[in-house]
Amino acid sequence: MRLLLTAAIAVTLGLLWWTSEQPSAAMPGARAPLAPIQLASDRDDPIERDGFVLQPLARFEATAKVLGREDYWMDKESELSPTDLALGWGRMSDPQVIEQLDIDQRGRWYHYRWVGSQPPIPLGEIVRSSANMHFIPADESAAAALDAVREGQVVRFSGYLVEVRKLDGWRWRSSLTREDSGGGACEIVLLERLEVSY
Repeated sequence: MRLLLTAAIAVTLGLLWWTSEQPSAAMPGARAPLAPIQLASDRDDPIERDGFVLQPLARFEATAKVLGREDYWMDKESELSPTDLALGWGRMSDPQVIEQLDIDQRGRWYHYRWVGSQPPIPLGEIVRSSANMHFIPADESAAAALDAVREGQVVRFSGYLVEVRKLDGWRWRSSLTREDSGGGACEIVLLERLEVSY
């Protein structure tokens, strides 16, 4: 009896996981409903890498829909951060909202436009629910996971928001809020783990 009960619970949990993880193209709604989680950094020691110094500012993790991907190789930042992902959560992960926006990335910026006089959701919500993030892979595993990411997927990732410095005075600092836009509003993520949800 106990074995049957355990098996029934395992099957039920498996079904709940399966249905919660599968996308439904016919069903509107947020694919990544929750905002990123930002916590105080649990490490203060700077990280030296290839002539750069990375200072962790905060722990960071998120589940988000990939709205766009752009790879870089010619700027100073690309020595550390080869890839930017434009990411959306909340209603900015809803296909019915996204399809009403024209989204592109260039020059380390993320741009969106809409047809008509009004955006599909309030502009302030677009700002709070999406971002262009610069990713610095922490190791080869993180680099391989990042390299495999494609537009339209939902990804889960964790790491640190960082400030990057060089001895010549050059500085690149992550935003620490989801409320900003424009110059300096991007997150710079030292990526430790990433997986594709679907």
